[in-house]
Amino acid sequence: MNIQHAHLLHALTRRFRGTTILVAGDLMLDRYLWGEVSRISPEAPVPVVRLNRESESAGAAANVAMNLVRLGLQCRLAGFVGHDADGVKLKELITAAGIDTTAIWTLPRHPTITKTRIIGGHQQMLRLDLEDTRPPDEVDRLAFMERLIQILDTPPIPGAVVLSDYGKGALGRETCQAIIQAARARNLPVIVDPKGVDYTRYHGATTLTPNRRELAEAVPWPFADLSGLLEKGEKMIQPLGLDFLTVTLSELGIALLEQDSAPKRIPAMAKEVFDVSGAGDTVVATLAAGLATGLARMEALHLANLAAGVVVGKVGTTPITYPELLAALSSDAAIGESDKICDLHKAITRVTAWRELGNKVVFTNGCFDLLHAGHVTYLEKARRLGQRLVVGLNTDRSVRQLKGPSRPVIQESDRARVLAAMASIDMVVLFDEETPLNLIRKLKPHILAKGADYVLEQVVGYRDVREWGGECILVPLVEGKSSSGIVEQIKTTA
Repeated sequence: MNIQHAHLLHALTRRFRGTTILVAGDLMLDRYLWGEVSRISPEAPVPVVRLNRESESAGAAANVAMNLVRLGLQCRLAGFVGHDADGVKLKELITAAGIDTTAIWTLPRHPTITKTRIIGGHQQMLRLDLEDTRPPDEVDRLAFMERLIQILDTPPIPGAVVLSDYGKGALGRETCQAIIQAARARNLPVIVDPKGVDYTRYHGATTLTPNRRELAEAVPWPFADLSGLLEKGEKMIQPLGLDFLTVTLSELGIALLEQDSAPKRIPAMAKEVFDVSGAGDTVVATLAAGLATGLARMEALHLANLAAGVVVGKVGTTPITYPELLAALSSDAAIGESDKICDLHKAITRVTAWRELGNKVVFTNGCFDLLHAGHVTYLEKARRLGQRLVVGLNTDRSVRQLKGPSRPVIQESDRARVLAAMASIDMVVLFDEETPLNLIRKLKPHILAKGADYVLEQVVGYRDVREWGGECILVPLVEGKSSSGIVEQIKTTA
């Protein structure tokens, strides 16, 4: 899979914040009752959950919107709530997130759809649903549809449209077709999270995002036969007028299906799965954000897959955030050691993401010519001062300026590659100046580490780091180990 991480990084850091997405669909309130389980009820063979706390979050289409705004995009949300306390609470959550709610209709004869989950420890024990899936009255439906089409021409103009269909009545056939046709006439991608077995209501959309079970029911085809299922899915593309089909496969990742082409698979990225609630919403939101900002299909899906890998590691319906996706992308790009070697722009982006995630960033620098045990020990000690270690590495030119024309013995690309292979180092950044002061000022580390053969006042960047609340720490060195000593020994024995 040829994914240009620099291109994804540019979209995430530069283009997301200037993009608006329209999300329409079923709105829900997710309520969580959190507790601990220590015994079985004497009244029936069921666990007793001792309630500790309650929490509420926006679900379904509202969760898609939450994912988008937490990724830094603007979002306009359309759907229905009931004339009740749950509807008020849901609108409060949506409004507090900065989401445009002018297309949210209140239906007096419908309750706000509410899902209450009882959680014992990290395990969901029970779910209680309050809902009325009757479609809205014709007057409300037509006014809702008219408002959606108006939004497509009202600044800020959406860059994409998401239809989040949970089968609760907001998105009937006529509404879906009106929105899809209006959006496509304006060259806007339409991403649909489908429901049910009749996908013809979504004809003309850019892509549908069924999960494996949903696709198996819609085709229909045996769930266990994945290759046959994906083949049947590919045959749906032309009749439905889709550009491509996206199939989420849970622990197997995501499949991209295109007409007359073999399926392209993206492996799952999650290290540990606690809860898949809301993961589909995260995939839809991130995919829409990617397509709206000009990413290719596979690039947008790769980003969506990274986002899903983050949210399934949490308990409850929890949206992805910009720092989390940025960190996941940085981590994904750094799978090979050579990707730890960064230019200044990439270094600033990664350090910013680490800092927003609460990681303490340590910076040190040096020539690291003829890497030896003293260097390794020093770098391991520096790494223990925080969660991330950045090494500023002198270029060949700056080493010659410092140590004379015979140095370095090892050229900069090789020195950087060897450092990047060390587990204690998270990033290597080359600098060409005599000192790393400019690099330190750009990265603003929490801790500036230097060898104990210095005094604090002599350390370049000492005063700067203290100004922004950081700390300079002198790290003990291994006696008798130096690159200059090794060079002299080689000369003596040559």
